[in-house]
Amino acid sequence: MRRRACRTPALGTELTPATAAQPHLSLAPPPSTCRRILALHLPWLPTERLRRPGPLAVWTTEGARRVLLAVDPAASEAGLRPGQALADAQAILPEVALHPAELEADAAWLRRLALWALCVTPLPAVDAPDGLLLDITGAAHLHGGEEALLQAVTTRFARAGVTVRGAIAGTPDAAAALARAGQHGAVVPPGGEAAAIASLPLASLRLPHATVAMLHRLGLRRVGAVLEQPHALLARRFGAGLIETLDAATGARPRPIRPLRPPPDFTTAREFLEPVVTREAIDATLDRLLPELSERLERAGRGARRLVLLAFRVDGDVQAVAVGTGLPSRNPAHFARLFRERLERLSPGFGFERLALEARTTEPMAEAQAALPGRRGGARADNPWDLAQLLDRLSQRLAVWRLAPRASHWPERAVLRVGVLDSVSLPEGWNAACRPLRLLRRPLALQAMAELPDGPPFLLRMGRASWRVLRAEGPERLEPEWWRDRPDRRFRDYYRVEIAGGARLWVCRSGPVLAGEATGWWLHGRFE
Repeated sequence: MRRRACRTPALGTELTPATAAQPHLSLAPPPSTCRRILALHLPWLPTERLRRPGPLAVWTTEGARRVLLAVDPAASEAGLRPGQALADAQAILPEVALHPAELEADAAWLRRLALWALCVTPLPAVDAPDGLLLDITGAAHLHGGEEALLQAVTTRFARAGVTVRGAIAGTPDAAAALARAGQHGAVVPPGGEAAAIASLPLASLRLPHATVAMLHRLGLRRVGAVLEQPHALLARRFGAGLIETLDAATGARPRPIRPLRPPPDFTTAREFLEPVVTREAIDATLDRLLPELSERLERAGRGARRLVLLAFRVDGDVQAVAVGTGLPSRNPAHFARLFRERLERLSPGFGFERLALEARTTEPMAEAQAALPGRRGGARADNPWDLAQLLDRLSQRLAVWRLAPRASHWPERAVLRVGVLDSVSLPEGWNAACRPLRLLRRPLALQAMAELPDGPPFLLRMGRASWRVLRAEGPERLEPEWWRDRPDRRFRDYYRVEIAGGARLWVCRSGPVLAGEATGWWLHGRFE
């Protein structure tokens, strides 16, 4: 087997140690380390999600049969097992509580547990249907070694009422196979994956049932026995899928994991010996995390556009509070003001055991001088950073945006909504015509009377209300955009009218005036 080249991870330098309270641990990552994967198998996933007392079994339908999908430890000790017929299970253990399978709920809970594993690594992945894969490359030394990390993760899940079996190896497939085979606590040294999985049954690699049955008929029941066979003959008999699985497990061609989300650009965290439940403790922790993160951003010459505070609850729930800025920033006081109101959304329950602050989006940011030395009043009155911070605070309460011109002479298409700090340029002649600042979301139908069929109106009616037109200016004819509109789209003749009372309206007549046909009039906007 070919040995894989080791690489030096880039994530370890940005991780805040989860055991910062233990000063005897070295915080510096090892100089060079191979890829390491911690695989977790959740054998009682469907039943532990339900958290029902007494023997419990989950069943599903396979064709016309109803069979058990999962059982809890109490039901397993009584003789129930997955794949058993539901009638046989009821005969063996009449008092068993039966619950129909909810695969979507199980998948959602597994994803939530993967998010909770962010307290260990920034790269957790779901290994459906009942496993997790954690990329711990460069992070084990923060916990005192890989064995200590595995024990800490197992204990953390056990406190939340979740049973896990874990193993660590250099490839995801080898680690997952060891965990599924029940070899809890196995730690495979780099390059030893082939020897570690040699004694495992073929089912631990999750090969298709037909392939496993055919290999059993040939007398091959262990992974090692299959590895000893010529790969060319195996590929000819069983296809390339078997060879790909073997190569992925042994490390010849390892498969990458698919993390839930890309790792943050910068992160810092705090763990607590006693869970925090008060808002004062959360604010105090955030006041320590923000300067640390800002200091890292300053050393890297970058500013944050989006910060996320992750709160890990002791029961396995993960809550997130996010804030964003229009311009890159690394001002701790400004971020603290943005978080102030958002933190009310946190629900501590029995308390948070860890708070992590992540910079999800960053941009290059150069140093800027806010004011000349000795100038009174601090920053300049036209300082763009002051405006950006004001807009950031407003954005936490309501949607803030601005309008930009668009290449269209049709009124409702002439502008589009853009970001509040996006640059906007006005095309030449774009605002030459007199138009109202705001248009009605939906034009209102009017009835109008005019001295001439195609002349301006002198009386407008809407329902029972009527208004006499004092002055009118127009028409301004707008033709349909043939490259966008339907062929039967009509032109519009717009008038600017002033009615009794002083209101100035923007009304239009749709289409030509034809004898014997009613003319459509519409109220499209109002001049302020």
